Amino acid sequence: MLFLLPFSKSKLSKRVYKICRYWSKAFLLLIGIQHIEIFEDNHDFKKPHIFVANHNSYMDIPPIVQLKHQPIKPLGKFESSKIPIFGWIYRAAVIMVDRSSPDKRAKSLRNLKAALHKKTSIFIFPEGTFSMTEEQPMKAFYNGAFKLAIEMQVPIQPILMIDAVDRMHYSGLFTLTPGKNRVVFIYPLFKLKDIQWMT
Repeated sequence: MLFLLPFSKSKLSKRVYKICRYWSKAFLLLIGIQHIEIFEDNHDFKKPHIFVANHNSYMDIPPIVQLKHQPIKPLGKFESSKIPIFGWIYRAAVIMVDRSSPDKRAKSLRNLKAALHKKTSIFIFPEGTFSMTEEQPMKAFYNGAFKLAIEMQVPIQPILMIDAVDRMHYSGLFTLTPGKNRVVFIYPLFKLKDIQWMT
């Protein structure tokens, strides 16, 4: 990791994210999972977006770093930054959210806005975590992503990870199976009226 030290925080983040992308490619190839992207509408790769997706498996994570078409930073839980070694990479690659106090939540929001100002897209799971029950496959949404889109006038790009739970069920690591892992970019929400109802 010493070769990463001379970089500024911004360049370090891009370098770490690039490394994660290559690691993800190798990992998916090794376990026989095919990453497929499907676009239902034209996507403007030059414009920052707020990507939002359903979260129902740990296999939702590798596709995020495959979205290499434009600069992007995911929003991630602060608690994961405490994991040895992985936590160092995690801190450089994501915008962390710590919900333990109003001040820390406000800091996360400022970091998200700063990324969008720099034309860097952000990736948010509105549920915060995935539901571990078949009876309720989707948890209630936090409204931060939608409020941010309205305030910053940035389009929301919804994504469906339709095969993730089949590739790895939330019940455990040993449910991992090879096959397609499709990521569907559905129609983006560009207009204020498109997202106000979600808040």
